[in-house]
Amino acid sequence: MADTKKKVAPKKEFDPKDLCYSKKSGWSEITEKNLKEIMDFAGGYKEFLTKAKTEREAVKTIYEQAKAKGYKCICEATAKDKKIFINFDNVACVLAEINDTSFKNGWLMVGSHIDTPRLDLKGYPLYEKEDMAYFKTHYYGGIKKYQWVTRPLALHGVVVKEDGTTVDIVIGEDDNDPVFTVNDLLIHLAQEQMEKSARKVIEGENLNILIGSIPYKFKYDKDSVKLAILDMLYKKYGFKEEDFVSAELQVVPAGKARDVGLDRSFVGSHGQDDRICAYCAMQAIFDSGKSNQNKIAMFFDKEEIGSKGNAGANSNILERAVNKLINLYGKGDYNTLINSLADSKFLSSDVNAGIEPEWAGVFEPMNAGKVGWGVCLTKFTGAGGKGNSNEAHAEFVAKCRAAFNKDNARWQTAELGKVDCGGGGTIAMFIAEYGMDVLDVGTAILSMHSPFEVSSKADLYNTYLAYRAFYKYL
Repeated sequence: MADTKKKVAPKKEFDPKDLCYSKKSGWSEITEKNLKEIMDFAGGYKEFLTKAKTEREAVKTIYEQAKAKGYKCICEATAKDKKIFINFDNVACVLAEINDTSFKNGWLMVGSHIDTPRLDLKGYPLYEKEDMAYFKTHYYGGIKKYQWVTRPLALHGVVVKEDGTTVDIVIGEDDNDPVFTVNDLLIHLAQEQMEKSARKVIEGENLNILIGSIPYKFKYDKDSVKLAILDMLYKKYGFKEEDFVSAELQVVPAGKARDVGLDRSFVGSHGQDDRICAYCAMQAIFDSGKSNQNKIAMFFDKEEIGSKGNAGANSNILERAVNKLINLYGKGDYNTLINSLADSKFLSSDVNAGIEPEWAGVFEPMNAGKVGWGVCLTKFTGAGGKGNSNEAHAEFVAKCRAAFNKDNARWQTAELGKVDCGGGGTIAMFIAEYGMDVLDVGTAILSMHSPFEVSSKADLYNTYLAYRAFYKYL
């Protein structure tokens, strides 16, 4: 007769090693299918970076993608619509998915910024010197000024004329376009320059863009090259020198986002701080599926200069956005507004510093972001003594990592460098003022704030998975 007793598996002996935590690479133990998903996702991201080189271009691109997903501009929406786009002055925007019109449970929010370090043209930028024409600039955000010289640059932005007409400008991206550059001193005469500190090698007032040298009607006279440039701009774009005063013209590196490395495991491009998080947040809200929770992806301006202005996180722009939404659904009272904000959960989606092996001394490797090893959870930011930061509550951190683990989004903890080595902040401290839980979650970047930042495609994809899991499970 057969033995019908159920066999009991031997009890596993306790191993203290099971208690240890170790990071896991985003490339380890993946399948060919996973690899294709990572590479395909990066392809869309590179297209986004190439199209969205300014805040205005980012807002336009986000709206185009949202419209294709069924989102409707709030100016045309009714209470029947559940996917809403809000545009703030063409420099910041919101994607919202409404699933509960009582608004009693707050919002799940992911907030990134779409401004980046760059060179801006001054109010009156055009001048001539030594029979060459230049544009004067004022750099925006934290940059190493010497990184911006002797490289091809493009001009993007708008000129708004006195009658309100807006002229869009993009010069330097098409293969047939000219590009611009900031000149440097030749090495043969640079003995004195080479003795200066890195901060002083290139002065801010020397970041001027070379734009031409042919005189008006081929006759040199006072400012004849400048006059020829003005004539060219007027004939092609219809604006005059005074119109520069009401322009937003940005100088950015020319060219497309590119794969980096023989194995194509990295993306290289200007503007990945913070458009990598913006792209992941956009795709995550698109793909997060049905839910009972209200969701927002918020794209701010002015983070790189302190989040000031009416489109920065240190304004009431988030409050205005939520107020517009609850008004659309007939719940436009202050209690609903302020309580829904306080009951919300927010991921401050901004990049972190990836360990640079050639400068490893400024990183504390146990608690630094390792490139290729997943999205970074940053419990607090700030500088020495956690100054000017928000610190997430432990309960909220636990909920977030549980959500990420549920969808196998690989993550790691990260701080921005060793204690007292520097530091930096995000929008988290401004958002926390509404009373909601806030945690910094973003991608590790190499060469941050440079004209050519580098990110891992594995980290890019895991950032998207983490944001999507946040929208799905919290």
